[in-house]
Amino acid sequence: MPGRARHDAEGQELEVMDGGCECGRVRYSLNGDSIFINCCHCRQCQKLSGSAFAMNAMVERDRVEIVAGAEATEPARGGGARCAECGTILWGTHRMFGDTILFLRVGTLDEGERLTPDAHFFVRSKHPWVRVPEGVPAFETLPGPGDPPLFGPEQAARVDAARVAESGTPG
Repeated sequence: MPGRARHDAEGQELEVMDGGCECGRVRYSLNGDSIFINCCHCRQCQKLSGSAFAMNAMVERDRVEIVAGAEATEPARGGGARCAECGTILWGTHRMFGDTILFLRVGTLDEGERLTPDAHFFVRSKHPWVRVPEGVPAFETLPGPGDPPLFGPEQAARVDAARVAESGTPG
């Protein structure tokens, strides 16, 4: 449903995107924009996705609402969630960001094709036929301290706010 919207506590309009697992038992809504979108070409993501890469949307946990089948979710390896019925991985977490940031599998969104990656990670293990579009940052592994920042000020503030919500302190 393109254009569906919801309002946050401050009255700001948030675009809503719906998604779910392959069998349809678990359904969720993503309320608002993602912080960052990446294609990860690491071997683990290749194996977990059964594909050449996993496309992940970095979002705050409180922006994801399970609207059907909450009882059908089970923990996925690495702190995420999967459907207990069909096994679809819906999202994961990363130790660097804690439990308040999710890496939502873009392929589980009903209209995931509307999202495009901001960067490609682990291109050292990408399949040779995969082409990274010109102008999109690509990293041999993960970005490091010497690399340009991937987040703008607004995105960084959202990550910091999520970290504060989890631990009480930024970063």
